[in-house]
Amino acid sequence: MDALIKPAIEHPVQELDTRTDTRDYLAHARSDAEKKGFADWLIVDIDAHHVESVSWAEITSYIEDPVVRHQAEMYQSERVGAPPYGLNGDLGLRYQDVGGRIPHQSSQREVVEEKDVHRDVVLTRRAMHGLAVDYMVIFPTPMLFLGMHPQTDMEVFLSRAYNRWLTERVLPGDPGMVTLVVLPFNTPDEALKMVEEFADVPNVIGFCVTSTRYKPVHSNEYMKLYRAIEESGKPIAFHAGYHWQDPSLATCNTFLGMHSLGFAWCNIVHMTNWILNGIPERFPKLKSMWVESGLSWVPFLMQRLDDQYLMRQSEAPLLRRMPSEYMSDNCFYSCQPMEQSNMKALECTFEMINAKDQLLFSSDWPHFDFDTPSVIYDLPFLDEQSKRNILGLNAAKLFNLNTNGPK
Repeated sequence: MDALIKPAIEHPVQELDTRTDTRDYLAHARSDAEKKGFADWLIVDIDAHHVESVSWAEITSYIEDPVVRHQAEMYQSERVGAPPYGLNGDLGLRYQDVGGRIPHQSSQREVVEEKDVHRDVVLTRRAMHGLAVDYMVIFPTPMLFLGMHPQTDMEVFLSRAYNRWLTERVLPGDPGMVTLVVLPFNTPDEALKMVEEFADVPNVIGFCVTSTRYKPVHSNEYMKLYRAIEESGKPIAFHAGYHWQDPSLATCNTFLGMHSLGFAWCNIVHMTNWILNGIPERFPKLKSMWVESGLSWVPFLMQRLDDQYLMRQSEAPLLRRMPSEYMSDNCFYSCQPMEQSNMKALECTFEMINAKDQLLFSSDWPHFDFDTPSVIYDLPFLDEQSKRNILGLNAAKLFNLNTNGPK
C-alpha cells in the first residue's frame, strides 16, 4: 500500500502530461489537506471519472447480444482509432484536454506495476489519496454521450456491459470505490430492468442518467422507473454534459462558450420539467442529484420558476409549494465546477440551495476543470460543521455510507 501513496518523484513536477503519475499530479492537494487539517475528515467525492475506453475490450466482452459482441471483437482486432466500437463521440472531446491544464482525461498512460487488482483500482486509489478522499464515485467518460446515440439499442448493450464490468471487475478491488449505475434512459423498460438488476449489488449507491439527451424526464413512461428507484432507497443523479451539435449550442464558435452553456443548459431543462410536473410530489422519498452543472444556474432558475409559477399556477397543478422550495429541500447538488469569481453571489447561492444540508463535494477528476476539497474548506463564510457536511457527511447520509470511512 505504501507504493500507492508515496509520491513517485521526490521533486516538484514541472510538466504534466498523460504519463504523469497521479501521485505527483495531486501531491500539492494532499499536502494542502494535511497542512489545513482536513485530511482526516470524512470526504466523499461524488463525481470522478475514469477513461473506460482504455478497457474497452474487457467491457465489450460483457455485451449480451452475441452478434453485437462479435462485431465489437472484430472491430477491435482489425481497426484502430477512435471512437471505439459502439461509442458516439462529440467534437468537444477533442478540445477538453488542450488550452488549459493537461490532465489524464484523454488517456492515462502512467506506469502501473501492481497486478493484484485491476489497473483502474490502482489509479483510483492514487487519486483518492491525493484528494484525501474516503469514498469516490466512479463515472465513465466517453459513455456520457450515449444519450445522443442514434442507436438506442447500443445504449442498452453498452450500459449493461459497462455496469457488469465495473461491478464485477473493478469495484471489488477497493471498498472506497462506489458507483451510480448508468441507466439506458432512452429505453425506459430497460432502465427499469437495470435498477432491478443492480439495486442490491455491493458498492452501487444510486443510479445515473446522463443529461445530454432530449427525452422529457416527466414522461409517464418513466413513472415505474422512478417508483423502483424510490423503493430502492437510493437517489437518481442527472449528470450534465454537452453536445456541440445541439442546434442552439452549435451557434457557439468556441469550446469555451459551448462548454460554459452546455453543462448548465441540459440540467436547467430537466430540472424545470422535474419540478413543474410535480415529480417530487409524486415520489416524495425519491432524492435527485444534479451533477457537474456548477451552481450559478440554480438561483436563476429558482427565481425564474417562482416568478412565472405565481402567474400561471394552473399549469403546475401538482405543486403544493413554490418551485424553489422543492429545489432547496428535495434536490442535491454537486459543487463542481464551483463558480467563485463573486464571493457574495456564491454565499447567496449557498443560502438559497441550503448548501449545509444539500450540497455535495465533487472533484470531477481528472478533467481539466477538476476541483480539490480546498474549494469548500477555504470558503470564508462557512463554519466548520458546514464544511464537514458538504465535504462528506451530507453524502454519507444520502448514500448510507459509513461515517468512519470504508471497511
